Amino acid sequence: MSMKMEQSIRQQMSMVMTPQLQMAIKLLQMARTELVEQVQEELKENPLLEDAGDTDAEHLRDEPTDHIERIGETEQPVAEPVAKEQSEAGKEVPVDGQPTGEVDWTTFLENSATASVLPALERPDNDEMPSAGQMLRSSRSLEDHLMEQLRMARLPKEEEVCAMFIIGSLNSDGYFTEPPLEDVAAECEITMEQAERALKRVQRFDPWGCGARNLQECLLVQAEMKGLDDEVLVKMLTEHLSDLEKKNWDKIAKKLKVDVEDVYDAAKDIQSLDPRPGREFGTEQPQYITPDVYIHKVGDKYFVAVNDDGMPKLRISRYYLETMKDKENKAARDYVQERLRSAKWLIDSIQQRQRTIVKVTESILKFQRDFFEKGAGCLKPLILRDVANDIGMHESTISRATANKYVHTPQGLYELKYFFNIGINREGGQEDIASESVKGFIKTLVSGENSKDPYSDQKIVALLKQKHQIEIARRTVAKYREQLGILPSGQRKQSF
Repeated sequence: MSMKMEQSIRQQMSMVMTPQLQMAIKLLQMARTELVEQVQEELKENPLLEDAGDTDAEHLRDEPTDHIERIGETEQPVAEPVAKEQSEAGKEVPVDGQPTGEVDWTTFLENSATASVLPALERPDNDEMPSAGQMLRSSRSLEDHLMEQLRMARLPKEEEVCAMFIIGSLNSDGYFTEPPLEDVAAECEITMEQAERALKRVQRFDPWGCGARNLQECLLVQAEMKGLDDEVLVKMLTEHLSDLEKKNWDKIAKKLKVDVEDVYDAAKDIQSLDPRPGREFGTEQPQYITPDVYIHKVGDKYFVAVNDDGMPKLRISRYYLETMKDKENKAARDYVQERLRSAKWLIDSIQQRQRTIVKVTESILKFQRDFFEKGAGCLKPLILRDVANDIGMHESTISRATANKYVHTPQGLYELKYFFNIGINREGGQEDIASESVKGFIKTLVSGENSKDPYSDQKIVALLKQKHQIEIARRTVAKYREQLGILPSGQRKQSF
């Protein structure tokens, strides 16, 4: 058997993703906040990019638009992209019959230097965004609050050092879960007795219970400080915590050999205690969601508009026009051309992202029209393939276009993923209903139940079938209930 080296020609097909397509895919799957950060970063790194600013934006609104596209029924003008679009396979597609060869960069610069490629879209005055005051919040941390009390407590030096260590180790709920107190004592070079005294002192700072190592210890400290630590309550917390959680009052009364009324009274006192004493000092700032797209209703028609508030209005810098015309300085021309290509790809990719989100939202609007007219109870089953086939895009593109994207509608603010649901069967040949609608029905049933006799999962199954002709299994109800954060019927029951 002989071995030899030889050359051969073989023809095969493969998909090559151009840098522009890679950028377009990357930007499409970004959330709006990530996109703004990316654009700001590009503005810093690429000298050919600049923000047109509000003054130029006002001027652009007065300019005529030669190329507009009407998408669906929204009649929303969308500017024609300056660059060639990319197909799903990454192949360049000529726009309006223009050749796909080398671009005349100088002509492009002269045409785009005085105009922003990304014009701003007006947002109606009645759609209010959070004010600056709402975005800012000054809060005092739990650690600062406890440290101030520690300085006033005047503990012995060794215990004070240990207490500082404990306070610095508390989690957001105020619990001291790690490291073990033995390790703290060793680190501070004190005895366990001194460490226990320091921990006990911290637990009795305001708010009471901070520094507790578990729920039981937290509630016992609060009961002591409030003067509620009678024998029945203490035994319920130390010996019958699991029965207390399940509200087995009769069982607790029998074991403690007391009247059930005494158990009720102790349970009421326990309910007045705070299982998370440190939460009011939480330092997490509220996260405000800014919609990527708006759906407005005017008369009987719906209009879709991209939200450009806060997004830099990109254009090519006029300053570099002269550099491009300088034919003697080849190095400068090559650098400017490279940065210009990158800037142009970014502008085109952002515009393509806007167009894709608008098209996807248009398609969702068409499929879920009843939802926008009547509310969540009329949400229909919808999958990515339905929208992909409707607008002629790949399912992966629809998935990227809806991930972490939000739409402001007449019915409220929703994530675009919200409108994609599996179907639940209904009796009598009626049209299937979306799973999110079923969750809404479950939430409504639970909110209207008798708190002393809450609905079991099986009862909810029967009510859904009776009121809405929905056939659903008990385990499915339990799954939806857990997703909604609704406790089981035994834990929802209120005996007093």
